[in-house]
Amino acid sequence: MSLSGDGGASRKTDRPGFVRFVPGGGSAGISGPGAAVPRQFSFTTRAHVAVDDATGDPIGLDDVDVRVGWLLDLIAAAGTELAARLWHPVTFDVLAAGRDRQGRRLPAQGNTAASRLGWNPRYPDGVYVPSRVTRVVTAQVMATLRTLAYRDAAITSLSERFDAATGRKAPPTQPGDWVPLGFARGVRRELLAHARRTDKAQSTRLRITDVQGPPQVAAMARLSAADRQLAQITPAGDELVLTVKLPTSPVPAGRAQWRRVRLTATIPTHLHGRAITDWHLPTLVLDHRGLLWRCAATELVPDCDLGSASVAVGVDWSPSTLGAAAITTEDPAGLSSDYRGFTYDDRGLGTKLARLQTEGQMLHRKAARLTRLAATAPPEVRARLEDKIAVLNEHRTAVGAKRGKINRELGFHFAHQVTDYAEAAGAQVIAVEDLTTLETRGHGRVNNNRAAQSARRKAVTALAHTAAGVGVAVVAVPARGSSAQCPGCDEPLARPGGYHDAWCSGCLVGGNRDHVAGVNLAKRALLGKNKVARRRGKLPAIRVAEHAPVRRSRDKTSPTPSRPRHRRVRRSLPTVTPRAGVNPKQHVPAPEASVWDTVKPTPPHGDASSRDTRTSPTPATPVADSMRST
Repeated sequence: MSLSGDGGASRKTDRPGFVRFVPGGGSAGISGPGAAVPRQFSFTTRAHVAVDDATGDPIGLDDVDVRVGWLLDLIAAAGTELAARLWHPVTFDVLAAGRDRQGRRLPAQGNTAASRLGWNPRYPDGVYVPSRVTRVVTAQVMATLRTLAYRDAAITSLSERFDAATGRKAPPTQPGDWVPLGFARGVRRELLAHARRTDKAQSTRLRITDVQGPPQVAAMARLSAADRQLAQITPAGDELVLTVKLPTSPVPAGRAQWRRVRLTATIPTHLHGRAITDWHLPTLVLDHRGLLWRCAATELVPDCDLGSASVAVGVDWSPSTLGAAAITTEDPAGLSSDYRGFTYDDRGLGTKLARLQTEGQMLHRKAARLTRLAATAPPEVRARLEDKIAVLNEHRTAVGAKRGKINRELGFHFAHQVTDYAEAAGAQVIAVEDLTTLETRGHGRVNNNRAAQSARRKAVTALAHTAAGVGVAVVAVPARGSSAQCPGCDEPLARPGGYHDAWCSGCLVGGNRDHVAGVNLAKRALLGKNKVARRRGKLPAIRVAEHAPVRRSRDKTSPTPSRPRHRRVRRSLPTVTPRAGVNPKQHVPAPEASVWDTVKPTPPHGDASSRDTRTSPTPATPVADSMRST
């Protein structure tokens, strides 16, 4: 089986760290230049075979987990030490400037940038660590510090406008001072905590190093930062073979205590037959089941041309369910829609997520209360309370893991449903609400929190991944006013039937408010398809919401959603198996009266409730004497 999508693909190792497949002339899905574009995706797998690369001797998977744990401990300890040593404002000034000591621009690779700046980790005396492992450490630390550099700039901007006495912040004066509202609220809580610790003696300008401590580097090995001297990956049929150098002791003293191990893992079945061109080195982590590979690959998908889109699907995030969708079509006469949408059925997973969220919050409150009690309890009571707190934290972690699995399942199921709906309608673009401008308010503290912790962001990621596989683009459009304004006249909608209904008396259109919002979102995508802002690592976005009337179309443009019906089986009477050699009783229906019969039976006389014996009426058709039984 060819995993690259064609049988005539040639293989070569043109870059260190992964194997590249060059599709031949008969590659599936490629009909000419611009017909397919590469995109990266991630997946997970686990090794099932491990052998020593030099001798070929088998190695137990438990031993591999132990050796990988030693590698991760070295990386986490060195990364935490380097992050603590660099936890100064000057570090973030250098990262914000993006220049080294010679004024050269810092490269995007974290390990190369750290090498130019002289930021190298330190290891304990007597411990030998290869230079490629040092690359992994510096790459992970630089990724963390570059992420926190944005937070440092936001804290600096907000602290200058924050009043510790009143707890309020002044509005921004410069365009670069604006930050998302949710992020600003989190920074405000940090500034209030810092003001309480310093007795409201706040300086005019704070940095991230003033309000929080250095981060802890996660115990993982991002092998993509290294080269073939540390690890390499090769596909072999339905399997991936990873050769990685692992320590043979927790404190390796020399080069001889680092040996290569060849691990073999199965490629997931859903990747078979896809046009995969690159297999990238994985990130190694340890969980409760052992070693886990977080892999990445590059495949070819159909190109999405937003400029020629004429049919769009708008996806509105709904508080009652995960989302709803509707279709808007553009033709020479203008925009039109049938205002009949598709509402996603979460199969009860939303209720289960709400229950798990409530359970997790209850466990958190109980653990916090026991922590306060343990602070002033006697030593013997404190030991028992700490044991209970450990159990509660373990249960809360398990609840969080279960919520994560359900959110992922819910997001991908929603993505497949919406993608099938868009593909059946012939849509070229799917418009989703921009989550950076979407904030749940006005539904109460519990419902706001529940909506904020829903799987919307995972659903967007899954939708972009699934839709790209069929050549449909996903863009983010402004969310404001999508459920409150009429798609035809852009006037406020009435709510004659309550919150979930919408009606415009001027255009005589309406229906479910989520479907109306989907029409508005699809309209904004079609009107702004030539003004798309593309950001690295993010969805294409349309910043300005334009308006054009959307007329009601009587034509059926949207597909009819499938409604599976359950087969009703009557089980009130048990099925009786006839005994062998016994003929079942035959029930012969009574003969129907002929339409040519003219003699009708004489109705009985007297009261219907009388108990008098009545004679049987004379039959309408005389019966021959020879037919009567004696």
